[in-house]
Amino acid sequence: MMNPEVNVYFDQLKQWKPELTVLRKLLLESELKEEFKWSTPCYTDQGKNIVLLGTTKAYCTLSFVKGALLTDPENLLQKAGPNSRSVTYIPFQSVEEIYKIEVSLKKYIQEAFTNERKGLKVAHSKEEQWEIPLELLEKFNSHPELKTAFFELTKGRQRGYLLHFSSAKQSQTRKARINKYEKRILDGKGRLDCICGLSKRMPNCDGSHRKNQI
Repeated sequence: MMNPEVNVYFDQLKQWKPELTVLRKLLLESELKEEFKWSTPCYTDQGKNIVLLGTTKAYCTLSFVKGALLTDPENLLQKAGPNSRSVTYIPFQSVEEIYKIEVSLKKYIQEAFTNERKGLKVAHSKEEQWEIPLELLEKFNSHPELKTAFFELTKGRQRGYLLHFSSAKQSQTRKARINKYEKRILDGKGRLDCICGLSKRMPNCDGSHRKNQI
C-alpha cells in the first residue's frame, strides 16, 4: 500500500523520479510495508527496516539494511562505505538499468525479506562493531562531500563520531547530532579536536576556549 508521505516525497522529486518510481513499484509488489523515515522511503516488515530508496547527485540507490547477508550472485551490491559492515546498495542512473536486472532485484528483495523473517543478524567482530547509523548514511546520500570528508578522517576519529551518533536512542537525536558536527567533519576535525587554536594539548581540546571567555 502506498504511504501518503512517500507520495509527497515523489511529488517533490526533481531528480531520478522515473528511476525511483520503477524501484518503488517493485517494492510495493513485495511483502514489505512502505513507510517514510529519515526523509526517505523505507520498506519494512514487522517494524524492521529492510530496504531504503535514496538519491545522490550522481545516481539513485536501492539500499539493503542487512545487505551483507545477501548472497549477491550477480555482484550487484556495493558497500555504503569502508566502515559499513551491513548496509549495501545498488546504484542506478537510468530506468533501462533497472529493467535489465528487474528479475534479479525481485529476488534480492525477497531474500532480504526472508532473512529478516528468519531473524538473521550480521556478525560483527570487536573491530567492526561501529556500524554507520542509517541517519548518517542518508546524510551521505544527500551530501557526498560530507561522506568524502568523513572517510578521510582517521579511523579513531571516525569511531568517535559513530559511537556518539549511534548512542542516541531516538532517530531525531541522532540526526541532530549529525547536523551539529557536520561542519567539524567537513573541516577534517574529530569530535574532541580543538577548533579554536588555544589548546595546550593539540590536537585535543583541553577547555582553553572556555577559560578565554571568562
